Amino acid sequence: MNKVKLSVFGLSLLTLSVAIYSCSKSEEDVPVTTTNEGAVSVTSVVQSKYTSAVTISTSGSSIVLKSKGTPDHVTPYWGVGNALYEAPTLAGQTLNPGNLQSQVFVMTIPTNPNQATTKEATTLGPIGMALNGVAIYNDREGGNLPVDAGTLLSFDRGGAHSGPGGLYHYHFTGDWIGNDDAKLIGFVRDGFPIYARKDKDGSYPSNLDAYGGHTGATTEFPNGIYHYHAANTAYLGGRFYVLKSGSYYGTKGTFTF
Repeated sequence: MNKVKLSVFGLSLLTLSVAIYSCSKSEEDVPVTTTNEGAVSVTSVVQSKYTSAVTISTSGSSIVLKSKGTPDHVTPYWGVGNALYEAPTLAGQTLNPGNLQSQVFVMTIPTNPNQATTKEATTLGPIGMALNGVAIYNDREGGNLPVDAGTLLSFDRGGAHSGPGGLYHYHFTGDWIGNDDAKLIGFVRDGFPIYARKDKDGSYPSNLDAYGGHTGATTEFPNGIYHYHAANTAYLGGRFYVLKSGSYYGTKGTFTF
């Protein structure tokens, strides 16, 4: 049964101004040892599923993905006058200041992701890249605090908002990248794919581990692979679902911006 969190109405604008503009752009890469699983190659799926907004190359045992980090769908964060601008649609919505800006994202992931023997916690900043080249963040905000009621008001209907430097990013599922379905959303920095809330057979997975994933067949990996799912925990009455929280299952690659 889905759990509903947080009423977001009746908050003061003063509280919102402090709460909603706090996504960090800084993080540190920490080496983590891995097992030698000889895991499935993700190269062909990465090459075929990312949109043309993402440039893909391979280098040894790594895949390099480059993008401008801008969405291919409407959002208020494009700003008035842009062809993809839409006015805020959610009740009580209060946007973060500034419009989204083009970035220089370079994410490197392993061609054959493996389970890490020591699991590293995700941190503030990009933890993955959606298929359209937009950054994926975890469920935390500035100060490493959970997304709260005030922050929720800053999200567009895609489950995203813009942070410092105009860096647009997804924290949640929403109307564009996958929600109550089995869509492939993108890849996390450790090279493992992340899917929306349902499994290939249309059911909600009941055996997710502490990292939000499990091993099984997907449409893109019919022979099975470890993969993450968006958490089946509802925010804003079921509009949003957290994409990824907790630790990486594998060893994270680099993400520069």
